[in-house]
Amino acid sequence: MSQLKLEKDEMVNGVIQDVTPVKVKLDLNFPYLSECSCPQEGICRHQMAAFFQLLSYNSSVSTWLTHWREPIREQKQAKSLGIGRARDLLKNTRHSSPDYEHWTDSIRKSFDVIVKGNPEPKPYIINELFSVYERRIEADAPLSKEWKNLYSLIANVISFQKLLELSVELDHDEKTINHHYRHLFQNILDEMEQLSYKLSVQSLPFSFDTFIEKLRYETVNLITGPASFDYERIHLFRLLWTDLFKKRSWREEMKENLASHPSPNFPTTVGLIHLNILLGVHEEAREMIVLCDSDLTPYFFYWLGLLDSKQMEFYIVHFIGLMKDYLTYQNDYYGARQFMHMALKAVMPYCTENERPDLVEKALFNMLPYSSYDYQHFLLEKGDYDKWMELQTYIGFTMESVSKESLKTLQTNAPEILLPLYHQAIKADIEGKNRTYYRQAVRKLKKLRTLYKKMKRLDEWDEYFEMILARTKRMRAFQEECKRGKLIDA
Repeated sequence: MSQLKLEKDEMVNGVIQDVTPVKVKLDLNFPYLSECSCPQEGICRHQMAAFFQLLSYNSSVSTWLTHWREPIREQKQAKSLGIGRARDLLKNTRHSSPDYEHWTDSIRKSFDVIVKGNPEPKPYIINELFSVYERRIEADAPLSKEWKNLYSLIANVISFQKLLELSVELDHDEKTINHHYRHLFQNILDEMEQLSYKLSVQSLPFSFDTFIEKLRYETVNLITGPASFDYERIHLFRLLWTDLFKKRSWREEMKENLASHPSPNFPTTVGLIHLNILLGVHEEAREMIVLCDSDLTPYFFYWLGLLDSKQMEFYIVHFIGLMKDYLTYQNDYYGARQFMHMALKAVMPYCTENERPDLVEKALFNMLPYSSYDYQHFLLEKGDYDKWMELQTYIGFTMESVSKESLKTLQTNAPEILLPLYHQAIKADIEGKNRTYYRQAVRKLKKLRTLYKKMKRLDEWDEYFEMILARTKRMRAFQEECKRGKLIDA
């Protein structure tokens, strides 16, 4: 190994001696961007050799390997320990008649014994312990399918709360949670959506009423707890109060409870807005929405799915108005693009039904640059070619980025719009200063000449082309390409 060098940007460059020498480039921040001149894809032995050589300068490789293996060993041990604890709990389990207090006490005890345990679990073993806990909960479920769905719903609510409490108690930061067990919250939400839907579309026996009535009190802590997992907590709260807790008196009571809470926060605000929408008190909901900032933006998707066309205009207009500020703070390009597609899908039915293309355009404009592709097609369909050109200038599109269909539409309906794009592209090609770019420039020049001819402005073409030839008179290769393209006489 030779020439191993650590750069300032945490890039490592080196040459590894194999049968033949290979060049290695390691990215210590983003390992998947590392490169090697050997033919193997992914992380190869040469990259590993460079990494361990660099590691050996400051620490022991064997110590590093021990630390690297430790989480895997602990995960296996935790799983075995969790299974043992679950078996101990199962010894006392009896499938007795349904009882809400018995269910919730048993679920909480199982979580404390299996997941929380003693000592406190490391973040990388929570997933394994939670998997054992889920199996324990499933084993204690009622045999009746009817009661089993209700039991699973209650178990998921309690599990969500306990997992949330554990993350706060252990003071795990967002990066740690995202890496090791955030998916558990999403899994619970996915299952809750299915369970709440199943229970909402069937006729529930009267014996369920007491259970559902008691479960609604669990949602108070869900929405008023410490500031973490806001989106997940709010989603679960809205899901339950939309599908399951349908009595008006319950919703009014919860509204009063949240409104009088001594420590209101963002989730309680969103919860209150949601309850007002469910109660049909739209004036109060609108007053609260107007006072919120762009953090409220992603919560409109759920509401737009609940409202009918008569109620929707304010929510659509305000949602569109928040989009620009919301996207300004997004650092994930693909996430922003996904939001853009979801937003268009959400507003389109209302805009189409009520003939409001102005709202579609405003949404597309507010979501630039992520909506640039969709916006340009919208403008072409609308026939607003001047604004289409303004969009190209704003985005900084090149000629190559304009689709063939768009070019054909513009050549037919507004050829003058294309002139500055061709001029800019031809200039860029000529400045490329090689035969390939010159040939591209000639092809564009021939298309440009056709446009000028179609517009009956050949005098302008002659003047423009003479200027091009004058500026490139010392570029022999370009002049030759013009002759081959029959733009000038041989």
